[in-house]
Amino acid sequence: MTGRQGPTGGQRAAPRRARIADVAADAGVGVGTVSRVLNGSPHVRAATRQRVLDAIERTSYRPSQLAAGLSRGTPRSVAILVPFLTRPSVVARLAGVIEVLGVEGYDTIVFNVETPAQRDHHARLLTERHRAAGVIVISLPLLREQRAALIAAGMPVVLVDVAAPGFPRTVVDDVRGGELATRHLLDLGHRRIAFVGDPRGGRPARDEFGFRSTADRIRGYRRALTAAGIPVDPTLIRSGPHSAAAAAELTRDLLRLPDPPTAIFANCDTQALGVLFAADAAGIPVPGGLSVIGFDDIETAVHLGLSTVRQPLRESGARGAARLCRLLRGETVTPLREELPLEVIARSSTGRPPPPRRGPSAGRQGAQGGPPTERIKEGITI
Repeated sequence: MTGRQGPTGGQRAAPRRARIADVAADAGVGVGTVSRVLNGSPHVRAATRQRVLDAIERTSYRPSQLAAGLSRGTPRSVAILVPFLTRPSVVARLAGVIEVLGVEGYDTIVFNVETPAQRDHHARLLTERHRAAGVIVISLPLLREQRAALIAAGMPVVLVDVAAPGFPRTVVDDVRGGELATRHLLDLGHRRIAFVGDPRGGRPARDEFGFRSTADRIRGYRRALTAAGIPVDPTLIRSGPHSAAAAAELTRDLLRLPDPPTAIFANCDTQALGVLFAADAAGIPVPGGLSVIGFDDIETAVHLGLSTVRQPLRESGARGAARLCRLLRGETVTPLREELPLEVIARSSTGRPPPPRRGPSAGRQGAQGGPPTERIKEGITI
């Protein structure tokens, strides 16, 4: 139950927190005058300043320290731009950023971006109205003119999981990551290897941001297959919205092919969960009938025994924040491009391919590896 009981047993609303407009009305001045007093502006007469201070006391007004820090551009507030805040990889990077900034004594203001319009709005605020001490951009490509505006404003900027010339940036090599994942499957003996990932072209919302990870990981996938002397089969490369449900549907289509894949490389662990779900629903054991590898190594991957390409998500955020703190202290950050390592984490979702099918009705059920995987039956909802 929320709230408190009044004398008649009903709910009594909590007192409304005073706003800056309440202070202005009490002091008989405009909101702009109150703002100037709060920001310590010298362009306010002493008598007026005292009236405003008295009104603040009477109304018990408490200004937001984060908002005040942004509007004044104090050196204790850092703005963080992130796309799709609830994505596990973004959450992990953001945790690393906030941890370091907290130790250094900085407030953080997180701007979540889910449309290009939101990106443009927040980027404009940072250069036109709200002046933070610095900006960290996580996994969100900015337009050239937006990057130029930040430079022109003298704003210290650090990028994490974003490639852009002229800025300190902490990244991984996604092409190499795609090679590592595919080579792991090749080394196990797989030759029919599919890829499930995000759109690389067209007009879906996620594509309008210019994300590069899917295209780069496909390049690595193609490169590894070519190096192994295996022709790239376009029918084994599938793309769709960034979700486990979409990946499950793409996987169902792959498994219906006359010659289905024996292994699937998913662009990220979230999409790999969808692949596992589809295999389970089709009665195909993992890894006995289908091997699955993801990318990121989020916490869920550990619990599901998902093989994956680990990238240091939290560390990348922490490293980016530490580099921004160095800039804010007036230090030089070199090199501008910092690349963090990738590694394959082999767990129980990858193994050797099943024996060749002996007939059109043989299917995958009963291939080595026993009964269908139980991974998705442990409380994971797609």
